[in-house]
Formats: sequence, C-alpha cells, structure tokens
Amino acid sequence: MRPPPWLGSGTRGRDLTLAGASLAGGLVLWALGWQPQIRPHPEVPPALYLPPLLAMCVAVGLRRVAPRTSLAVGTGALVADTALGGSLGTILIYTQVLYDACVYGPPRLWRWLLRVTIGLSLVGAVVGVLIFDQWRGVAVGVPVVLAGLLPVLTGISVRQYRDQAAAERARAEQTARLVELDRWQAVSAERARMARELHDLVANHLSAVAIHATAVLSVKGLDRGQVESALRVIRESSVQGLAEMRQMIELLREPGSGGGRAPGADGGALPEAVTARLAEADRLVERIRAAGLAVRVRTDGTPGPLPVGVDLAAYRIVQESLTNALKHGAGEAELTIAYRPAEVVLTVENPVRRGGAGLPGAGAGLIGMRERATLLAGRFSAGPHDGRWQVRAALPTREDG
Repeated sequence: MRPPPWLGSGTRGRDLTLAGASLAGGLVLWALGWQPQIRPHPEVPPALYLPPLLAMCVAVGLRRVAPRTSLAVGTGALVADTALGGSLGTILIYTQVLYDACVYGPPRLWRWLLRVTIGLSLVGAVVGVLIFDQWRGVAVGVPVVLAGLLPVLTGISVRQYRDQAAAERARAEQTARLVELDRWQAVSAERARMARELHDLVANHLSAVAIHATAVLSVKGLDRGQVESALRVIRESSVQGLAEMRQMIELLREPGSGGGRAPGADGGALPEAVTARLAEADRLVERIRAAGLAVRVRTDGTPGPLPVGVDLAAYRIVQESLTNALKHGAGEAELTIAYRPAEVVLTVENPVRRGGAGLPGAGAGLIGMRERATLLAGRFSAGPHDGRWQVRAALPTREDG
C-alpha cells in the first residue's frame, strides 16, 4: 500500500507524524514509570519529565527544515532530562535527533558529531575504569556508544549512500544530455551532408537549363535549328537532373517502403550518388560542353584506384567547379587532374566574365567543396589567380603510417 501524498518522502507531514509518534511512545514509557534511569533526586515529581520529552519531540519535527536548531533543542532537552535523572523515552528519541542531524544537516555538522560522540565514549570508558578501578568500568561508556555513537554512524552511512545516489543521478542526467547533444550533432551533420549532396547532384543541370532558357528568351532571330539545339540541352539536363534526384531519394528511402527497391540489390547498377567516380569525369565534361562551356582536360600522372570517399568528393568538386565556370565564366575552362603518390590534385581555371553578372547563386557550392576537402583532411582554395578564377583541391589518397 502506498502512503498518502502528505506522508510522502521529504514532506512536512511525515516529519510531524514522526514527531507525534515519538511523543506517543514517550508518553507510554512515561506512564509505565521508565524514569528516572538514575536516581540523584528520587523526590522529583514525574510530571517534570514531560517538558523535556515534549521539547525532544519538537526537535524531531524540525529535523529537515532546521537541522542545527533541531540538534540544539534536542541536546538541551537531553541535558535537562539527565539532570532530573534521565527518562528512557527522551533518550531514545534523542537518538533519532542525532540520526537526522547527520542525514539532513551540513557536512560540518556530522563531522563534528562524530568527533564529539567518539570523544564522549572514550571519556566514559576511562572514567568508568577510574571510578570502579577495574576494566569492567568500561561499561560506563557503553550507553554513550549506544545512544550517541551508533546513531551518528548510521546517519553518516545513510548520508553517504544518498549523496552517492544523487551523484549517480546527476551523472546519468549528464550522460543523457551528452547523448542528446551527440544525436543532435549527428542529425545536423547528416542534414548538411544531404544538402551538400543534393546541391551537387542537380546544380549543374539546373544551371544548364537556366543558361539555355535565358539564351532562347534573350536572343532574337534564332533559327529553328538553334532553338531545337537549346531545347535539346534543356531537356537532357532536366531529365538527367530528375533521374539523379530520384536516385538520391531512393538512397534516403528505407528498404521496402513506397515500392522502391534497394539500390544494387539485384546486381544492377548503383545510382550515381554512390557510383560517381573521378574516372567518369569524361561524361561530366561532355555534358558541360554540350551546355556551352569549352573545357580542356589535362591529366598528369597515372590514374589509379582511389578510396571511395576521395573518389566521390573529387567527382563532386570537379562537377561544382565546372558548373560555376559555366554560370560565371567567359565560356571556357581548363581542368587538370594530377595523380600523385599520396594525393590527387584537382585544378579548374576559367576566365571571369566581364561586363555582366552570371547566374545568381547562394555560395553553397564553394562551401560544399571546402567541406568535402576538409572532411578528408585535404586542402582547398578558390579565388583569383593570374587574372583567372582558380579552384584547387588536394585530396589525400592514403593514410600516413
């Protein structure tokens, strides 16, 4: 059975209930005549033992809200009760006051109580030996140990257990916050990666579409052949962009959902989002040339197999650089792919268009290329160079050591 809410742990109702129960128990022992424990004044009226008992119960009620006050009131009541001869009920309730002072009081309080009770126990044992002049006099210190030292040790043990439990809860909460932060960072990184990949997939196709559509709308007097050529490029770029977008969506879709099939599950070709490689840059260059950019390609060194991440990043950097040259350049570009022992170096140079702006852009292309190179511990630079715009990326092809 669960206790009512007002008797729950840490409530004021529980403290008052414990104080009332202590008072009831003390009154029972008082009615049974369990006082005095010693008889310095046998003529003391029994009613004089009630005020110390009542004060001790008040101390129990203050155990959480004012531990120091509770200990002071309880100690004063004990001293007064002992001066009258000692009441068993008051002494037993004082053990509760000592216990609560160690559990709910500040650390300095229980350290002080531990030293005091140990000292009083030793003093009692020594005084007993001196009085009775035999070792059995040590028994004088036993009541101090039972009524003072043991409650303090028990309170300290419970205090340390609760402090350890609180530290474990705080550590668990901190771990949960770190896990949530890691999850949020992972989600943010994945969103950035997806945005970068989607941008690189369709930017060059949409740029080609925009350039040729602008040409058809702005140039007057085009013959049918020129219009058909521009529309053919627009159609091819649109179809290719839609195909790559569909492939990217299939990669993001969970297997078995929406009727899609896992890429490559039946041995078929994987989509370009996975298979795009630097070795296939020739097809990319052909599409860029068809869109109207004259590209010269130069290869230095012997092409070899590249790590998957480097291969994809190199392809995307070339794709984005040529797309930017198509959008903002003067109609020509030079692509250099240098295969070196420990890295592959990509360089795209093009003259900058003068007297007019190219297609508008958000600058995400340069950011994406830089991020790809940085994630692979490579180097990236982009800017004017000898009167031309140069993009240069060096991607490591093997791990050191």
